[in-house]
Amino acid sequence: MLIGVGLGPGDPELLTLKAVDVLKNSDKVYVPGRMAKDLVAPYADAEILEFPMIRDIEVLNALWKENADRVAEEARKGTVAFGLIGDPNFFSTYSHLKKVMRKYYPDVELATVPGISSITSFAARTDVAVESSFEVSDGSEVGYKIHLKATQPKAIVKQLEAEGYTEFIFAERLFSDNELIIRKKEEIPEEGNYFSIIYGKK
Repeated sequence: MLIGVGLGPGDPELLTLKAVDVLKNSDKVYVPGRMAKDLVAPYADAEILEFPMIRDIEVLNALWKENADRVAEEARKGTVAFGLIGDPNFFSTYSHLKKVMRKYYPDVELATVPGISSITSFAARTDVAVESSFEVSDGSEVGYKIHLKATQPKAIVKQLEAEGYTEFIFAERLFSDNELIIRKKEEIPEEGNYFSIIYGKK
């Protein structure tokens, strides 16, 4: 199994209890750089995988495959953690690694332990209150939308389809005992609650 572990914004005290537990109990821990290695050090002796900031797609693909080969070998034998700054699914190296793993090693189970992202850490550190809809961008084309408080999920999906979105996930009460995740559009209910989310992808 391979587990992406969010290490938060860089403060050692902002690692979650779950992250610490996974790091301590993994058979192997990888990180993408020195900062992550230092955060992990109290709990595990991590090995750095190189993910250079280059644009040559052929070189990048070769490096991603090489890293996936190394990770897969360990992940088939036990539990491997990949610790990184921020959250594993927000603009991260783990997202790229998952794509390659799913392509070449679909037998390896993948999981994620969320971490405090740059978005929420920014709001906390700068004392910014986000109380209405907002947009996050890295300059690329918008390809995803997350609709919080999705009390009318069917209607929201219909609206998103009109905007060009084609893939949807309905989620409710995540990480609770009553968690519900629906990935088939036709099974998304008419009604949700305050803790419901609709995810759309173009």
